[in-house]
Amino acid sequence: MKVTREVKTAILVLGSILIFIWGYSYLRGKDLFNSYKTFYVVYDNVEGLPPSAPVTLNGVTVGKVNDIQFKDAVKGLVQVELLIKTDFPISKTSVATLYEPGLGLSGKQIAIVPDMKNATLAEDGDFLSPNLAPGMFAQVGDKLGPLQTKVESTVTSADSLLQRFNSILDVQTQQNLRIAIAELSSTMKEFNHAAHTLDGMLAGNKNHIDATLTNLDKTSTNLVKISDSINQANLGEAVKKLEKSLANVDNILSDVEAGKGTLGKLMKDEAMYNNLNGASKELKELLADVKENPKRYIHLSVFGRKATPYKAPAEEEEKAKNEEVKK
Repeated sequence: MKVTREVKTAILVLGSILIFIWGYSYLRGKDLFNSYKTFYVVYDNVEGLPPSAPVTLNGVTVGKVNDIQFKDAVKGLVQVELLIKTDFPISKTSVATLYEPGLGLSGKQIAIVPDMKNATLAEDGDFLSPNLAPGMFAQVGDKLGPLQTKVESTVTSADSLLQRFNSILDVQTQQNLRIAIAELSSTMKEFNHAAHTLDGMLAGNKNHIDATLTNLDKTSTNLVKISDSINQANLGEAVKKLEKSLANVDNILSDVEAGKGTLGKLMKDEAMYNNLNGASKELKELLADVKENPKRYIHLSVFGRKATPYKAPAEEEEKAKNEEVKK
């Protein structure tokens, strides 16, 4: 069968028309050979949502914005048409959130937040619930608002403080402050000079200081050894013996106080005291008599002669006779 030129021309024209329609749809973001589901969302304000903006689900791009138009001119509502292609189940109560990714350089996007608790799936042409997430700049603006207020309040307080400070710093105060700073500078110079002098003294006596520290180290070592020796000594037993000795001394003193023993009787017995006192007096008189009359008690014979009998003086004989008469 011979195909005429007219048929070929018709086929070519129809093919060109189909290719044009497919290319036009593809350029608008709609692929005629893929099956999409169409969902709608109504917003109060799309905040510059661009056409063909991506639609994501859990961070995965599952579609794009196909059309944006006013739904109600009186209320200013905007209807957004979404083309979605995914096998993920999207319920009727899922939410389409309009948000600003990153720094907002790529414009607004829409993220579908599925409601996993609802098992009823959304069908082609259903409306999803709208939601608007504030962008980064909006959040920063919300945070900077109170901070700006605080900064303004701080600047106002600082300005008031500076004004009061300026009112305090009159001419006399400024002069006094200059004098104080000059004196402080002089003091620091003297302190620096003293520090250098002290450094020189320490450098000159470094050997003495080292020797002193060495001796101190040896002394501390000896003290440690003495402490160890004392620790090793049986101090407990020595303390017990000392306590026992003190107890014996206390018992002796108690016996003396009670008049027991020779020392106790000597201190408490008055008759023994009188006897000792009398004996001491007689001994004293005896020694005096021996000193005055040694011939009465000591007889010396150089050549073997008999000792001359002792003759008492007349006074002593008279005294003896008087005593015999009295008797």
